[in-house]
Order: sequence, then C-alpha cells, then structure tokens
Amino acid sequence: MANQVHYTVAIVGAGTAGISVAARLARASKQLKGNIVIIDPASKHYYQPLWTLVGGGAAKKEDSEREMSSLIPEGVDWMQDAVTSFQPEQNQLQTQAGTTVTYDYLVVAAGLHIHWDGIKGLKDALGKDGVCSNYSYESVDSTWEAIQSFKGGTAIFTHPNSPVKCGGAPQKIMYLADDYFRKSGVRKQSEVIFASAKSVIFDVKKYADTLDQVVKRKGIQTKYKRNLIEVRADVKEAVFENLDTKEQEVIKYDLLHVTPIMKAPDFLKESSLTDQGGWVDVDPYTLQHKTYPNVFGLGDCANLPTSKTGAAIRKQAPVVENNLLALMRDEPLTAHYNGYTSCPLVTGYNKLVLAEFDYNQNPQETFPFDQSKERFSMYVMKKDMLPVVYWNGMLKGLM
Repeated sequence: MANQVHYTVAIVGAGTAGISVAARLARASKQLKGNIVIIDPASKHYYQPLWTLVGGGAAKKEDSEREMSSLIPEGVDWMQDAVTSFQPEQNQLQTQAGTTVTYDYLVVAAGLHIHWDGIKGLKDALGKDGVCSNYSYESVDSTWEAIQSFKGGTAIFTHPNSPVKCGGAPQKIMYLADDYFRKSGVRKQSEVIFASAKSVIFDVKKYADTLDQVVKRKGIQTKYKRNLIEVRADVKEAVFENLDTKEQEVIKYDLLHVTPIMKAPDFLKESSLTDQGGWVDVDPYTLQHKTYPNVFGLGDCANLPTSKTGAAIRKQAPVVENNLLALMRDEPLTAHYNGYTSCPLVTGYNKLVLAEFDYNQNPQETFPFDQSKERFSMYVMKKDMLPVVYWNGMLKGLM
C-alpha cells in the first residue's frame, strides 16, 4: 500500500519563501512544531542575489551555497522529494516517491522554473565562446570568464519576454561589465547593447530616470521590445524578435549574457491551483488562494503583480504566517501585503540605486534620503549586509 502521511501545514518548496514561512510558523505556534513539513528535492540552497556580484568578479559563488539540511527550521520536517500533483479538493498531494501527503493547510512556495530550452541554441552554447548567464550556480563563473577575456567588439545583455527573478538583474551585470571593460582598456573598441523585451529600462519612473542617465553616461545602446529567440553559436549571432513588428533582427556578438526565459513550474501548471499562466492564483493582499481558502501562495510562483524578489518575500512571509494562524483560529484575515518589492540596482563597482516600490509602482523607500541616486553605501549594504540578513534573519523567521 502507498505511503500516506498527514501534517497540519504542508509547505511546497524550500526556497526563500518556504523556509521563511516554516520558520515563522514554528516560532509563532508551539502546537505546530512537529506538524509542519517542507517538501523539496534539492540538497542545496542558494542565495541567488549574490550571483550578480559573482558574475562581475566581486564575490565568490561558494558563499551563495548552503546545505539544505542546515537551513530547515527546528520543529519542521523536511521531505526530500518532489511534488508531482495536487488534489486540493481532498486536501492532499502526491510526491515522486509515491507518498500521499494530506494536510489541513497548504502553502505553495515552489519558485519558478528557468527554461534554458526556451531560447533555441542557448543550452548548447552556454558557457562557451562568450555566451554566459548569471542565472545558475553552474553557469555564473562563465560570466566572469567572458568579461575578463573580452578584448573588444560587441557585448550584448538580454532581458526576456517573460517574468524574471529581480527585474533589474539583467542590466546590473552589464554595468559591472562596462566598468571592467574601461578598467581593462577595451571599452573604446567595444559596443555594449542592452536588448530588452520591455519597452522601458525599468518600470518605476523615479528609478528609470536615473538608469536612463547611467546608460547615457556609459554610452550603452538600448534596444527595447527585442526578445532573444535564438543563439547561433557557430557564427556568433544572436537572433531577436522585434515584439512590435514581429520581424527578426540578427546581431553579431563577441560576448552574450543571456537572461533565460522563466516560467511557472510544470507540476504546478497542471493543477487546479493556478491561473491560465500556471501561477498560483492568490488574492494579492491576503495571499490566500482565490478558490481554496486553506491554501496560501507566495514568492516567485504566485501570480502577484509585482517584481519577483527576495525582498518581496520578506514582506509576504509575515502576511502568510499571520493570515494562516488567523484562519486556524477562525478569525478574519487582517494581514495585508501592499505589493512591496525591492531591487538593489548595481550600476557599477561600488555604486547602487536601491529601488523599493509597491503594487502601484509608488516608491516605498526605507532610508531618509533619495534612493534613486547612485550610492556607495547602498552597494556595501547589498554586498556585505544583505547576505547576513538573509541567512541569519529571514531564513530563521526573525525578519
């Protein structure tokens, strides 16, 4: 007979969102200790915001990696297995190993899927002959290698026509590369291109105004509404679709940093928990599922109309914790998430614009100064302080 287990709270995903919520729940309620399970097959956990600096040669990738077993909160079980299907009507899910997990409450924090196959030729080209990407632990070293070995020519940095982790990340590495090219004396014989599927450099005007000036100062060429659809590695050509005209544009490259297509995980898409795009369908303010009241969703897998960042999860996790506990007590769900997210926009070595904003794209700034200005202090915060806050604060349910 198939194995069956029951938990009060089942959490799918041991990324930033899943571990943060588990830690908060275990800390908040003694009766939940031992009655919470996190289901995730991964043996390693990554602090992905560091990868921009790794790709720019300003940090070591090993500092972004921890053993998953060392991060599971006390009083929380970890099932190292993959979820294959959900039956929310029966309050249960299935795993790859054949276990049926029944639950009273479900938290879906499954992240998103990096779809390397979404761009023709990318998978085979990655890590070779100037094609690189910061978007995996395995490939991030190739970015720094490509930047260091660049001797001039055309360097292209892309932003895809899909949601991405941190809306500013595709351009941050470009600014670091530009700085390095100047330092190594090759910038004068180089063209740097930002080819983005978006229509503007950043969605929030206050920060976009600054970034437009950064691009102008650095002499970077912007090509908007351009979506990378193919990498022809043998002839070093990048093929873009013009999203307005649908015409193809071919650009020769010497360095090509690709931000891959990202999408909802397949095992989620096939469930009744998601919207048409495959994202978990939750109320944007309470984070409670729109159809199944005992289900909550947060993080990159949720259909929240805000930028997918760790900083957003830091504000979402307490909302899920408070509303789930309120639901258990039969009380109204009073905790509300306003769409807060943050993107620390590295604009060069020792320079950073700290973008913070809500659902309405209104700035929600933490510090008593104009955060749209490039600052050394904010760069130090990203490089040295935020990783400590992450490992010792967020993942322990303390902030």
